Amino acid sequence: MIAWVGIGANLGDARANVLDAIELLSRLPGATLLQTSSLYRTAPIDSSGDDYVNAVASLDTDLDAHALLQALFAIEQAHGRERPYRNAPRTLDLDLLLYGDQVIDDAPGLTVPHPRMHERAFVLAPLAEVAPGLVIPGRGAVAALLAGVGDQGIAVLN
Repeated sequence: MIAWVGIGANLGDARANVLDAIELLSRLPGATLLQTSSLYRTAPIDSSGDDYVNAVASLDTDLDAHALLQALFAIEQAHGRERPYRNAPRTLDLDLLLYGDQVIDDAPGLTVPHPRMHERAFVLAPLAEVAPGLVIPGRGAVAALLAGVGDQGIAVLN
């Protein structure tokens, strides 16, 4: 199954945390890292704190969606992720964006496609970079959705 993971951080050395998360995803048992986007800088949305560093990665995985989500949580915990309140600044945030073309609604535990990914330039721009033809089930093509969030500031990091 091809899964897409959103990666973000805005506390500590955010860039290093995102790069380390990509490295840990490349060594995840039961998964093979297929590709990653460039790193992007974005202002917080519905949040506070410093700008975020964001990226996306695709995995070919034998893990079911729930097991993959638990593995992502373990990587977050290894980076000291705390959840004091909704959308709090974070050392690392890993979101399971897509799991093949499946639609999963086991809220509050797991919702795929990620419920707000189609509204976020920090998800859509990296996805459009590496998979412009990707379709979000129930929402449409990534490239078309990206046009609708053009007012959200985002820049590729060098």
